[in-house]
Amino acid sequence: MSLKYQVVPVTSFAQNCSIVWCDETMEGIVVDPGGDIQQLAAIIEELGVKVVNLVLTHGHLDHVGGTVPLSEMLNVEIVGPHKADNFWLQGLENQSQMFGFPLCKAFEPNTWLEEGDKVTFGNQVIDVIHTPGHTPGHVVLFSEQARLAFVGDVLFNGAIGRTDFPQGDFNTLIASIKTKLWPLGSDVTFVPGHGPESTFGRERASNPFVADEMPLY
Repeated sequence: MSLKYQVVPVTSFAQNCSIVWCDETMEGIVVDPGGDIQQLAAIIEELGVKVVNLVLTHGHLDHVGGTVPLSEMLNVEIVGPHKADNFWLQGLENQSQMFGFPLCKAFEPNTWLEEGDKVTFGNQVIDVIHTPGHTPGHVVLFSEQARLAFVGDVLFNGAIGRTDFPQGDFNTLIASIKTKLWPLGSDVTFVPGHGPESTFGRERASNPFVADEMPLY
């Protein structure tokens, strides 16, 4: 039983949309379909994945902009993020104009996610972890079996998410990383919302924002 995934950078923001599936059943999910849905649909078909849900880590346009049309194309439901990000989803038209994206209308998911929820497809079970800071309703998706996390814009290779957006908070973000992500294990590989993958261990050792404190002697 194993989990497979393919990262597809979408939109001018090169946002890492992830197609994630169970290789025994070929059922899967799409994490953060921010745009370029024709390209995503073609890759999904090429892989032979039967998508059962679209799952959102947070409400920013580059992560959710293609969600509604892709859900209609694939006839699947939208799951996540946490309801504290509803104000971001309701402001999508403004976000579209601000960043010069195609018009994206406000929407709500079929199901909000909360800490401790499970996302299932095929024989895979993904844990939902609420990780506020970048946005108040941000969630991380973690596969214990695969030792793999999809972390959206909480943590990057060598950096962390921005906290200068409405209801973003630097201290909250740092706490989310150190108290919610690090305990999952240093061996965990993570797929960030932008840029290359890394491991929690590597970031604990060298990330200038959240590395473990070095002794002064």
